[in-house]
Amino acid sequence: MAIARVATRAAMGVNAPQVWVEAHLSNGLPAFNLVGLPEASVKEARERVRSALINAGFEFPQRRITINLAPADLPKQGGRYDLPIAIGILAASGQLPLPPLAQHEFVGELALSGEIRECAGLLPVIVAARKLGMQLVMPQGNRSEAELVGYDGVKLAQHLQHVAAYLHGQETLPGIDGTTQWQQPQPLIEHACLSDVIGQYQAKQALEIAAAGGHNLLMLGPPGTGKTMLASRIISLLPPLNYEEALEVAAIHSVAGMAIEPTQFHRRPFRTPHHTSSAISLVGGGSVPRPGEISLAHLGVLFLDEVAEFPRRVLDCLREPMETGEVVISRAAAKLTFAARFQLIAAMNPSPCGDVGSDSRATPDQIRRYLSRLSGPFIDRFDLTIEVPKLPPGTLTAQTGSSETSASIAARVWAARERQLSRAGMLNSQLGSKALKQAGFQDADLVFLEQSVTKLGLSVRSFHRLQRVARTIADLQHAERVERRHIAQALGYRAMDRLLAGLRAQ
Repeated sequence: MAIARVATRAAMGVNAPQVWVEAHLSNGLPAFNLVGLPEASVKEARERVRSALINAGFEFPQRRITINLAPADLPKQGGRYDLPIAIGILAASGQLPLPPLAQHEFVGELALSGEIRECAGLLPVIVAARKLGMQLVMPQGNRSEAELVGYDGVKLAQHLQHVAAYLHGQETLPGIDGTTQWQQPQPLIEHACLSDVIGQYQAKQALEIAAAGGHNLLMLGPPGTGKTMLASRIISLLPPLNYEEALEVAAIHSVAGMAIEPTQFHRRPFRTPHHTSSAISLVGGGSVPRPGEISLAHLGVLFLDEVAEFPRRVLDCLREPMETGEVVISRAAAKLTFAARFQLIAAMNPSPCGDVGSDSRATPDQIRRYLSRLSGPFIDRFDLTIEVPKLPPGTLTAQTGSSETSASIAARVWAARERQLSRAGMLNSQLGSKALKQAGFQDADLVFLEQSVTKLGLSVRSFHRLQRVARTIADLQHAERVERRHIAQALGYRAMDRLLAGLRAQ
């Protein structure tokens, strides 16, 4: 019977559902038909496969060839189906044995010469094959992604002839070493230390609190006060990703067509999109949905510099992912979900001219219009909003002792995170209202906090966010219970509220 079935995998977000390539040869006029919801790039496989088989020295059957990509309701795109289609035709025509195909999956794009080219987004394919224990034949060019997973069932091929010889048992295909040394978290190399920032002690303390609890942070200040410099140092305070987290991040980058270097495998992502970015580039989407910047910052930091210059419509697209930790992209053909548990750090000037008060060239109305570019619900998502003022005269030339390094601050941050994970299984920024009731607050202190929130005109969401920040401050100070001084310190990180209240009073 001139029929063969070859296993491969499709691309559906960060998932890789299995696809069966069914090849059937029948009598009749020579024809090559592809069915099973193939897109244009898959339909073009007919010519690539035909030329690759002939130039690799195989016989192309002069019969009626039907290739079915099952399931038929799953959209298929890309050149990854070239290799399994070629293997199916060769097996159906008797040029390759059928039994070895049962334990193998194939993925790869073919050149006209028969060479196997690398494909984008194969890391989810490797992870799925490892779960089923299948042997995966993939391009040699995707070796780095195979090494990230460390699955010894991967077989790397450079040419169609090598795959044929391997299936005939005439030669072996190279694999990878599943015991790569860098798979264990390595100490991160500090390229930028927090001690490089002169002054700004309150901002450094707020950055430490944000890093310890995973809180969102908004920095307000005139140009040149070190807001961007501070934000770029937060990665040196965060612990490295564990293996499963790093694999999750690498899968998102793989789907986006961005390779992660093995030496950066455990490093948390730090994304800094420009303020001209569109909503799709931030959230994700497109005709073939790809992850956006917020998904590329998953388990890391998304830094929005000059956040007031972003279109308000674009910023409001971030509100739901900041709460849910994921973004859902719906299309007619599929509904994809990308993880987006990121920590948001933003920086902005307090006015269109950059200054407020006596140094400002902007009127209160102009400042209000400028700040109104950020919606109230978006500002409400920040746990801490701090002012980064100009340095006092003489600070730059003063002979002071060396500032605290990122390494010493990171030690406190990591210890605080360990206390949070051991107590609640999550960081303080993720605590729900029920968990906050068991976080060590006194009833009298909660009444004080509620009165403060009411006086400042804050929302219920801010009430809970202030509790989370106070809990993180207590964890950094090794306190079992949250005291009123911790709550008072948390209330001090509300620079935006003070700025808006001052404008209302004018």
